[in-house]
Amino acid sequence: MQTAVSVLTVTFQAPFWVGLYERQEDGQYQVCKIIFGAEPKDYEVYHYLLAHWRDLTFSPPLPAGQVPPPPAANPKRLQRQIKKQLQTPTMGTKAQNAMKHQQEQRLQARQALRRQRRAQEQERQYLLRRQKHKEKHRGH
Repeated sequence: MQTAVSVLTVTFQAPFWVGLYERQEDGQYQVCKIIFGAEPKDYEVYHYLLAHWRDLTFSPPLPAGQVPPPPAANPKRLQRQIKKQLQTPTMGTKAQNAMKHQQEQRLQARQALRRQRRAQEQERQYLLRRQKHKEKHRGH
């Protein structure tokens, strides 16, 4: 049986509150950054995830490490684990790498689109010049 692990960490990164949603599933690791703006309440985060689940843009899948087992049912142990996670740095190295990879892919896509548009515009202007040249020489 494959296990799936999802972790949502909400932190303050001036001037906004940002959620880092990490998921590991089928041996793949993906991360998504959610910008909340003002400090969100728990129910607001839950409502946002329910309403915008399909709109979340995750990074390209990376090979995941070992997926940790689900937390134990002991509530006090779970509280200690949560407290420990809150005290550790928020963005792990793997999450930072995944976000950087996603950012680079978006940049490359924008650059390719820009190059394509520039080439189309140059071709259009070239055809206009040729057409004007032909019209000028047809009159004589």
